[in-house]
Order: sequence, then C-alpha cells, then structure tokens
Amino acid sequence: MLRHVVRLLALPSPAARCKSTANLDYSRYPTLQESEIEETFTRGSGPGGQAVNKTSNCVFLRHVPTNITIKCHTHRLASKNRVEARKLLLEKLDAHINGENSIASQIKAQEQRKSTERRRRQGKLQEMKKSWQERERTDKYTEATDDK
Repeated sequence: MLRHVVRLLALPSPAARCKSTANLDYSRYPTLQESEIEETFTRGSGPGGQAVNKTSNCVFLRHVPTNITIKCHTHRLASKNRVEARKLLLEKLDAHINGENSIASQIKAQEQRKSTERRRRQGKLQEMKKSWQERERTDKYTEATDDK
C-alpha cells in the first residue's frame, strides 16, 4: 500500500493547478525514502467535536536528514492524511533543496510571465483604441470643416 502511495506522489500538487507543465523541469525533484521519514499519528483538533478529538488521524511527518516537519489533519481518514502529508513534505523538501529551481517557484515564474504578457497585450490594445479614437475625431472634424 505504501509503495503505491509513493508512486502516486510523482507529480507535486502545485503542478495540478498549473495548466501547462511542459516547461517545468522535474529532473531535480526529490524522492522520498521511507527510511528517512519518521511518521507519528496524533489526535486531531478543530471543528468536529468529540469524534475528531478522540481519533488519532492527524499525521506528523519528520524528514530526518533535513529536520523538516509536516503536520496534516485535512481529512477525517488517516490514510488520506498520510498521502496529503507526503505531498506536502515533498513540496517543502523541493523548496528547501532546489530553492528557485523548485517546481513551485517554476510555476510561480511561469504565471508571472503570463501575467506580464497579458498586461502588455492589454496596454497595446488600449493604445490602439486611443489612436483609433483620435483618428475618428480628426476625421469627423475634417469632414465637418470640408462640408462648409
């Protein structure tokens, strides 16, 4: 079961929100070794009352070499929390090891480029509209003076 879970984690979750992953470099993306992870289950907290407070389905992961810790209690089931915690740990580990070459940073830079290009196109369109309006005004003015 756990090996299957690790195989599912090949793609990070930030890539899921990015529409185009063709330009992303996954060559440096880290892999999790089960021997490097300490996993403990603790009792959850938050909304849900007694049912949440008495079950131990909150997952606490610690990556031993880097001492990065993750606490995940987003789902009611411990199995879903384990999968989610490993995804989060991979994202944090990628950001820690690769820095600006991490997948999340690459996606952020890609979105920034798209936003800049969109703003440039909008500005260009506005300039074209203004120049067209000016031409129309001058054309109407010259037509009105030519008719007299």
